[in-house]
Amino acid sequence: MGNFVLGKYLPYDSVIHKMDPRAKILAMLMVLVSIFLPAGYLGYAVLALVIVSTVLLAKLSLKFVWKSMKPMLFMLAFLMVINIFAVKTGYVLIAFGSFEIYSDAVFNTLYIAVRLMLMIMVTTCLTATTKPLDLTLGIEDLLKPFKKIGVPAHEIAMMISIALRFIPTLIEETERIMKAQASRGVDLQEGKLNEKIMAVLSLIVPLFVSAFQRAEDLANAMEARGYAPGQKRTRYKQLKFCFRDFVLLAGSLLLVVVIALMAFVL
Repeated sequence: MGNFVLGKYLPYDSVIHKMDPRAKILAMLMVLVSIFLPAGYLGYAVLALVIVSTVLLAKLSLKFVWKSMKPMLFMLAFLMVINIFAVKTGYVLIAFGSFEIYSDAVFNTLYIAVRLMLMIMVTTCLTATTKPLDLTLGIEDLLKPFKKIGVPAHEIAMMISIALRFIPTLIEETERIMKAQASRGVDLQEGKLNEKIMAVLSLIVPLFVSAFQRAEDLANAMEARGYAPGQKRTRYKQLKFCFRDFVLLAGSLLLVVVIALMAFVL
């Protein structure tokens, strides 16, 4: 769990770090739209080249990005098993007696895996290059037009920011509880199924208690500082677009257009 990097901010000095959070959020959304367009493997190769270049431009190591993908490996393995039994189209790749593995089962899994990897790389690049406070301000500004229809922009942005901020904290708390339980003889790795279930319960219960306690402490701290949801608030830091932000948005829009043309033409 120590390799869990989602929501972790890295204070590097790069051009991506200096960009406006609103521009980075909008660029991420446009790239996500591009990922879901059926542009084939050539389109995904173009997206991968652009995303990897952005990651390197942000001075993030590929090893750091790879750590963010590790949690999804089990899900991909499970998806592969489901596709092997459910998909029976294409040509036969491997045959064990009456059991056959078809090409579409493997290709569909690879297709989904590529999409997930690109999505995780984009979101990791955003959270690693944007401070939680800046991310909150950016989300709130982008949601401001929806206030006219009753959308609580500030509250939504605050909840997202708190969730991202406390992911690493909860991971550290989980590791601490696991070590404490292991010192008391609880084995989370081996044993029968019912023993593993009881071991997991001994981990989940104190984790929930700790999470609720942290939530209560945070609520008390915010209340003590005069925080009132729904009230008009002022800011010390004002967000402003620069030339590099417009370049990022123009490049992201161009990427969407190129991928869309590849999806409908090729």
